[in-house]
Amino acid sequence: MGRTPAERSRLQGIVDRFSRQRILVVGDLMLDQFIRGGVSRISPEAPVPVVQVRSESFVLGGAGNVAHNLSSLGARVEVVGVIGEDQAGRRLLDDFSARGIATGRMVTEPSRVTSQKCRIIAEHQQVVRFDRESPGPLPAGAERGVLKVLLAALSQTDAVILSDYGKGVVSRKVIAAAIKGAHRRGIPVTVDPKIEHFGLYRGVDCITPNTAEAWAGMRRPPQAGDQPLIELGWGIRSRLRAKSVLITRGPDGMSLFEDGGRLTHIPTVAQEVFDVTGAGDTVISVLTLGLAAGAPIREAAVLSNYAAGIVVGKLGTAVCTVPELKEALR
Repeated sequence: MGRTPAERSRLQGIVDRFSRQRILVVGDLMLDQFIRGGVSRISPEAPVPVVQVRSESFVLGGAGNVAHNLSSLGARVEVVGVIGEDQAGRRLLDDFSARGIATGRMVTEPSRVTSQKCRIIAEHQQVVRFDRESPGPLPAGAERGVLKVLLAALSQTDAVILSDYGKGVVSRKVIAAAIKGAHRRGIPVTVDPKIEHFGLYRGVDCITPNTAEAWAGMRRPPQAGDQPLIELGWGIRSRLRAKSVLITRGPDGMSLFEDGGRLTHIPTVAQEVFDVTGAGDTVISVLTLGLAAGAPIREAAVLSNYAAGIVVGKLGTAVCTVPELKEALR
């Protein structure tokens, strides 16, 4: 990207401070399950392939992948979320603990199941996905529990991420409490948005929609070209009174809209793109870590762009590590 040695050194210095940051992730937790195998015949019972299972794996999904990204970068991470009294919930807790992610603020709700997505993959092709989840808002008692642990956790964190997948945890009340509480403490709050909740994120420090989410969140049909997107970005910032808006644009990089009327286009640094799964989680994780470490929003965005360029070069839901990020900055 043509950065000077001084710029690269400054960015690496920000990365060095990641391990001292405490980040609170508030959001919808999921367990992603992958069943992989081969296909050599069609079922005699129905016109569907018979998958001969070779392997099965589980990874943290949803807000859990944001927490995983943060922990892989050395941050101290705590999660506020809701799980059911089930095997998937217990597996999530075990996976978090194995990665040093604090789970003391988790809320268990017996009336709900832990969100789980199971993907059947045959010879690199997804055949079917089936989901287990409890649709709809949280019960009132569970929402009160989330609000209680959220408010208690705010005094012990350096930044807050709202990871909204529309599964009920990031409700109107939770969003309002997180933003108000973070502002009271003078710490940044960022959001990876759900388009249905777009209007609720008023006052965040940064919102990170991709291009499709940005158009849909503003209820406008997509338009080609830079100028319509520029007008869209300023429209989002004005509507939400956000300090900044970072629209991720895939191969076209990112566009950052800042308070004060400054617009910065950040070109992609990805060398090869194998899988974009989870790249948005990486972006908001690194962006927020940068802000917590005292970086200006532009430098935090540049770091998140480098990190995204790393994870899209990996297969599956991937994360970026500090050595990888520092190597990319050289």
